[in-house]
Amino acid sequence: MEAQSTPLTSDTPERTSPSARHAVVIGGSTAGLLAAHVLASHADTVTIVERDRFPDGPEHRSGLPQDRHTHVLLESGQRALEALLPGILDTMREEGSPRVGMPSDVVQWQGGRWFRRTAATTHILTGSRPLTDWVVRRRVLSNPRIRTLQGMEVTGLLGDARRVRGVRLRERGAAALRQDVRTLEADLVLDATGRSSHAPAWLAAIGAEPPHEELLETGLAYSTRFYRARDDDANADFRGIYVVPNPTQPRGGILLPMEGGRWSVILSGLRGCEPPTDEAGFLAFAAELPHPVLHDWLLEAEPESAIHGFRKTANLRRRYDRPGRRPAGFLATGEALCAFNPVYGQGLSVSAFSAVALRDALDDPRQTPTTGFVQRALFAAAQQAWDVSAGADKNMPGARGNALRPRAVDRPADWYLNRVQDRACGNPEIGAAFRGVLSLTEPVTSLFKPSIAKAVLFGPQPEAPSEPPMRRETR
Repeated sequence: MEAQSTPLTSDTPERTSPSARHAVVIGGSTAGLLAAHVLASHADTVTIVERDRFPDGPEHRSGLPQDRHTHVLLESGQRALEALLPGILDTMREEGSPRVGMPSDVVQWQGGRWFRRTAATTHILTGSRPLTDWVVRRRVLSNPRIRTLQGMEVTGLLGDARRVRGVRLRERGAAALRQDVRTLEADLVLDATGRSSHAPAWLAAIGAEPPHEELLETGLAYSTRFYRARDDDANADFRGIYVVPNPTQPRGGILLPMEGGRWSVILSGLRGCEPPTDEAGFLAFAAELPHPVLHDWLLEAEPESAIHGFRKTANLRRRYDRPGRRPAGFLATGEALCAFNPVYGQGLSVSAFSAVALRDALDDPRQTPTTGFVQRALFAAAQQAWDVSAGADKNMPGARGNALRPRAVDRPADWYLNRVQDRACGNPEIGAAFRGVLSLTEPVTSLFKPSIAKAVLFGPQPEAPSEPPMRRETR
C-alpha cells in the first residue's frame, strides 16, 4: 500500500495527509524493530533512534542487559513473527536456533510434581537473544524506508498536550556534554525503550498527563551462565530441564540449548532467596533445588561465560489505554507499555504480536486509526501475558505492589487453576490445555471447556513420575 493512502495515527484527521510523513521509533530492540517494520507501510520514512550502536552480528550490546540471559520464543510469538516477516523462522533455524518440544523434550518439575513427557503439543525456539535480535534487525533494516540514528538518546518530546510533533535528542556519551540538543520532527512518535522508559516524564514536561502505573513484584532475581555442550549431551534423551518455583518452593532453575552447541542455565529465587553470581554460590544454590538433576548436570559442565545476575523482574503496566489528557501522535509498545516477570518467557512473543496488533489497527477499514484506538489495541495484545504473569506472581510469598489487590471473586478461579496445575503433570489433555494458555496460543477460557473442566473437577489425581523422567514416553 502506498504511504499516502493510509492515515497515520492521529486524532485530528485533517492532519493525516502531509506530503511526506515521518515516524520516529525510540529504541531498537525487537519491539522497536517490528513496530518500525509495520510503520514503514504507513509513513514515507521511519527513523529508529537507538542509544547503542548495533553490532554487525549476533553479539551482546550494552542496551540489552537481558541478552546475557536465557530467552525463549513461544509458539504464539513464532506465529506472529512469521506473519510479519515471512520466512523468518526458517532463517532463525538456519542460524542455529534450537526448537524444543513441550513436554516431550523437557524434564519439568512444577507444582511439586514431575510432568509426564508425552508428545509435544507446543514448541519453543531457544536461540540466544543476540541471535534473535540480529536476524530480525538484518531483515527489518533492509527496508529502504527505515533508517537509524545510532548512538543517540532522546531527551524529551516536541509538541504540547494536544499533539506530539517529534523528539529532542543528543549524542550519547561524553560528546553530549559539548553538543546542543537537536530536534527531529515527526508525525508519530512510538516509545519502545522498555521498562525503564522516560516517556511518562516527557509527557508531563509538555503538559500532558502521564499514565497510571500498575506494579506487582515478588523480588525475584536470577543468575545465568552459558556452557559448552558435553560429549554425552548429543546422546541425551532430553533437551531441557525446568524447575519452576511456586509459593511453597522459592527456587527455580532452567537448562536449555542455544545455537552453536551451547547451553544456558538460569537459576532464580524470590526475595530473600536470590541466586549468587559467584561460582561456588551458583552451584550451592542449584544444590538446594527440589531435586539434584540440574545440579548434577552442572557438576560435569564446562562454563563458557561469567555468571550474570538480573534483578528488574517486576510486572509493570502503564495504562496509556485509559482516557486522560494525552496527546495525539504518541504510542507506547513492548515493555515501555507492559513489562512482565521475565521468568515466564513472554517478552519476545508479546513484542511480536503487539506489532501484529499495530498492523491490524492501522489497516482496519472500519476505524479511523486514532492514537487512542491504536493504543488500546496494543494494550489488548499484552493482556493475556499480563494475566498469566501477574496472576501467578500475586500468589507468591512477599508479593508487593498496587496491582496486588486480592479480591474475593478471584478465590474460586485460583482454586480451579491450582487444580489444573496439579493435574496437568499427569493428564495429557489437561497438560496440553495448560501449555496452550502459558504459550499464549489459547485463551484462558480454554481451561474451562467441558472436557477439561470435567477432568479437573471430577477426574482422579493422575499418576505422575516420582523421579525426573529422563526419557520421553514412546506410547
